[in-house]
Amino acid sequence: MSTLAIDNIGVLITNEQELGDGPLGARRNVSLVLDERDGVLAIEPPGAIADERIDAGGRCVIPGFVDSHTHLVFAGDRAEEFTARMAGAPYRAGGIAATVEATRAADTASLRSLAAARRHAALRAGVTHVEVKSGYALDVDGEARLCALASELTEDATYLGAHLLAPEYRDRPEEYVALVCGEMLQACRASVRWIDVFCEEGAFDVEQSRAVLSAGRDAGLGLRVHANQLRAGDGVRLAVEMGAASADHCTYLTDADLDALSGSDTVATFLPLTDFSTRQPYPNARRAIDAGVSVALATNTNPGSSYSSAMSLALALAVRDMGMTFEEALAAATIGGARALRRTDVGRLGPGARADAILLDAPTPSHLVYRLGMPLVAAAVSGGVVVYRDPDARD
Repeated sequence: MSTLAIDNIGVLITNEQELGDGPLGARRNVSLVLDERDGVLAIEPPGAIADERIDAGGRCVIPGFVDSHTHLVFAGDRAEEFTARMAGAPYRAGGIAATVEATRAADTASLRSLAAARRHAALRAGVTHVEVKSGYALDVDGEARLCALASELTEDATYLGAHLLAPEYRDRPEEYVALVCGEMLQACRASVRWIDVFCEEGAFDVEQSRAVLSAGRDAGLGLRVHANQLRAGDGVRLAVEMGAASADHCTYLTDADLDALSGSDTVATFLPLTDFSTRQPYPNARRAIDAGVSVALATNTNPGSSYSSAMSLALALAVRDMGMTFEEALAAATIGGARALRRTDVGRLGPGARADAILLDAPTPSHLVYRLGMPLVAAAVSGGVVVYRDPDARD
């Protein structure tokens, strides 16, 4: 057993109200004792003894970010597409095809290296737990390869064969859905925990999406849905109907969507970096929260509509443009992400939680938004092990 103490913490966010003050369970002037095997051991007065020690020097510690929606395994980029959008071109779902072409052509070693680099970038941004999707091969062997690579990065790998119609099936959508639900699913299921579908005009309609989710559920996978990104539609209510853990994007939510979500265990996961990158309107998170909807924030790291792991920017956009308080946004990016993955071991720093924490080079967590865009993660701890330290941060 190896223990780590983060000592002399000015503010510790636990995300457990019974452990501290306010909605985030804040504690002041404490030490946090962590263990590789047993997770969070104790919150103690300063001076805790452990095998390894980090002196926080009055800085703040928060739970590691839980990024519940990413696409880290791909080749190529779409910078020209982004530049065109900034000049006024509309966003369309079909841009995924360019990444499919590049990913299919890449060898496995290159894809593994690219994905590992993106995962490390996310650690530098404070993301200690991540969900990773496939979806950029759209054929049986390619999706199986991407799912296997995603599973090397996380316990929460997701099969997304239903990301877009494969180019060779463009005029045969029902045949492709049958492939996704049959041979492709069988090739991928052993590597993943989840199945996802892009329920959107230009991708898969509600009946096709229901077929994909039903096949995944029958195969023992949990359900996720890309829903209501480009317009109001059936995706959110389908997610609730099917018992999905999360409906993601939720840029356009009707009263009926909110009623369905508020009476369910389905989390509405907002992806504001995507709305920024695609010049879409930001979702009204205030309206959703006031309606009793459980919400999360995620980055949607991908080459076409959100090539960033900057969760702090997602927080800033949520506070500035989506009507969330800072406390709500921080909770959504930590324990909210955990709920979207139906996990109780991450997103919090109380007894029994996994030892995932980030030390910020700041006295309070609000500096994540206050000092917009600054690299404030001084150290990231995952599973009780220091996995990143900023060489320029003070000791």
